[in-house]
Amino acid sequence: MNDKQVIGWREYIDLPEWGIMRLKAKIDTGAKSCSLHVENVQELEDNNISFDVVLGKDKNVKRIVAKVVRRGRVKSSIGMRTHRWFVQTKLKIGSVEKMIKLNLSDRGEMNFRMLIGRTALDDFLIDVSHGYLLGKKK
Repeated sequence: MNDKQVIGWREYIDLPEWGIMRLKAKIDTGAKSCSLHVENVQELEDNNISFDVVLGKDKNVKRIVAKVVRRGRVKSSIGMRTHRWFVQTKLKIGSVEKMIKLNLSDRGEMNFRMLIGRTALDDFLIDVSHGYLLGKKK
């Protein structure tokens, strides 16, 4: 247990393969998978999709092309099931880097553009009484 990094209930994370740095994320132990807010999803050839990652409330976006890992059903916190695309990329929280699968969704009305679910949290201990233990936005 001592080798696990302690993080707060919210942290800034990086998705370095996509050039996305310091994205505000909620650490959500109630969610199984990670979820990222995207817009303008388009199916491409060879099992690829393209999408816009919305980086902030100012609608600054980054266009990404990724290989589809799977398409599956996800149950939301209010019990609704939706079909979502799943892709894979590298996640960096603090000093920990790891490959994760994440689903692409519409989180436009939510406070956090990304949720980090249980499947990505095995290297961490979560201190739910604090946020941004790894540092606030610069």
